Amino acid sequence: MKVGLRIDLDTYNGTRDGFPALLADLEPHGARASFFFSVGPDNMGRHLWRLLKPRFLAKMIRSNAAGLYGPEILLRGAFWPGPSIRRILRPVLCRQARDLGHELGLHAWDHRAWQARAGKLSLEDIHLIMRRGLDALAEVAGTNPDSFAAPSWKGTESLFEVEKEVGLRYASDCRGSGNFRPRLGGGEAGVPQVPVSLPTYDEVIGTNGIRDENYNRFVLESIAETETPVLTVHAEVEGVARRELFRDFLGRATARGIRFVPLGDLLPADPLSLPLRTVQRGEIPGREGWVALA
Repeated sequence: MKVGLRIDLDTYNGTRDGFPALLADLEPHGARASFFFSVGPDNMGRHLWRLLKPRFLAKMIRSNAAGLYGPEILLRGAFWPGPSIRRILRPVLCRQARDLGHELGLHAWDHRAWQARAGKLSLEDIHLIMRRGLDALAEVAGTNPDSFAAPSWKGTESLFEVEKEVGLRYASDCRGSGNFRPRLGGGEAGVPQVPVSLPTYDEVIGTNGIRDENYNRFVLESIAETETPVLTVHAEVEGVARRELFRDFLGRATARGIRFVPLGDLLPADPLSLPLRTVQRGEIPGREGWVALA
């Protein structure tokens, strides 16, 4: 079975520590992934105000966020400008990842800012963010990235239009199942979307009896039950705090004949053959706030 693997690098720590760890852990299994990088300031600590929202607070408590991420990540940028992630993104690791067959794409310029403002950004705002991020990543990686994955799956029609304008090959901005092209104004279509169809660790841990002890079994069963399985892992979690858990998962998946591939490998030879869909905003279990659904 072929499973799309999306790896989000949201923070300074995830890029510094999780990226090289995940490269090392994927290789023995021949697993390949799409790495999506945040390259601007790490201001994730500014999410602290969201603790006033009951659903977000409940999620933080349920997933043991303090133990999962640690105070360094949770407070970074809360009271002073956060550090630039781009500064510690090592070109040699980017080249190594690319040479091994992984994809390198853009996740965000400022991850926290996108989460907070995605629905209010104009076409001009998004174009500036996109161009700034793509150029920064290209400078470090030594190649022009051609994919984007919206933080927290907050994809908008304005984002889809900009992705088409800058000529991306594909994007992963939505939750859903099955690849498609988003319907834009005037009947036009955006670039192909590869939606994430499986839940993330922080969405399900602590719910319905799911604990670290049975989490990998739950994910493997979910993969078997999903028509087009696409999994997202986070460098800060599976690459650092739950690294051993993810190593165990990779071993179990390999034993079941699962092959992890970059999201671009899931696209058909003719992207124009993909169906058109209208993307809407909605909510999913375990995640606070809206996401793009298709």
